[in-house]
Amino acid sequence: MKKRTLGKNGFKISEVGLGCWQLGGNWGAEINKDKAFKILDEAVTNGITFFDTADVYGDGRSEELIGEFLQNSNENIKVATKFGRGSGVFPANYTEQALRAGVEASRARLNVDCIDLLQLHCIPTEVLKKGEIFDWLRLLKKEGKIAHFGASVETVEQGLICIEQDELQSLQVIYNIFRQKLTKELLPKAYEKGVGIIVRLPLASGLLTGKFNSETQFLENDHRNFNCDGQAFNVGETFAGLPFKTGVQLTDELKEYCPKNLSMVEMSLRWILDHKAVSTIIPGASSPAHIYGNAKVSNLPQLPEKLMNDLEVFYKNKVHKHIRGVY
Repeated sequence: MKKRTLGKNGFKISEVGLGCWQLGGNWGAEINKDKAFKILDEAVTNGITFFDTADVYGDGRSEELIGEFLQNSNENIKVATKFGRGSGVFPANYTEQALRAGVEASRARLNVDCIDLLQLHCIPTEVLKKGEIFDWLRLLKKEGKIAHFGASVETVEQGLICIEQDELQSLQVIYNIFRQKLTKELLPKAYEKGVGIIVRLPLASGLLTGKFNSETQFLENDHRNFNCDGQAFNVGETFAGLPFKTGVQLTDELKEYCPKNLSMVEMSLRWILDHKAVSTIIPGASSPAHIYGNAKVSNLPQLPEKLMNDLEVFYKNKVHKHIRGVY
């Protein structure tokens, strides 16, 4: 597993990390503690040194599982968590007191004195523009409660607002072959300013595995069912904002571009890593079996320049017009 530095003066992390939303168990099939530990252990075995979670994943369960797992691990794992979408906070109670309470609760669940990376969790644009919350984060950093802070954002506008803040370590963004808008402005500016890029939804909620068809059904409590049209939160968080059946059709067309020596997953993840501004990708895993296939992408060669250009044209001509929601 190769490593990259997360932001200017940041820490080294694996190119492929682990998204831990599913470990919370509040969507999809529940993952019990034993299975969760097997997933985390398999990640470590495959050189993954970066876990991404949030206080709202399973109402803290994901953080608790990670905290307990790391108490019995000698590996140097960096953990990023998030604040800002919890009950009593979102959408309009962003106070220093609420932030401090959230940080204290996350520290307790993770069993740490200092959180490696605390990210604002897709909070309203108006709060980001106001800027006070970044002052509070700098205070928490000075006090040693957090080592670094960043922001998980939903739009290019939000990302551009955040990277103007001093000491911002990272941005977490939705970025994949089906969602390329960030390539032209946000990624170059983040790279120029030394802000790390963490990529969530690298496989567009599984579309880019190529395993779905138009008849695929998801569990009732799976966000790919209950948020398929943005009923619960930003539609971009599910299938990268594409209508499901349109996404399946586009994936089938995309298969024609996939080199014979690569799977759809490998091409899709490698495409992201081939952008120098990206620090790490954080695909999720509902089974230990998923880990190896994701992790090995770090050691694959870069995609040919012609393929990169063809995939950009494919996005512009076939995909962009179908994306819904703020972007």
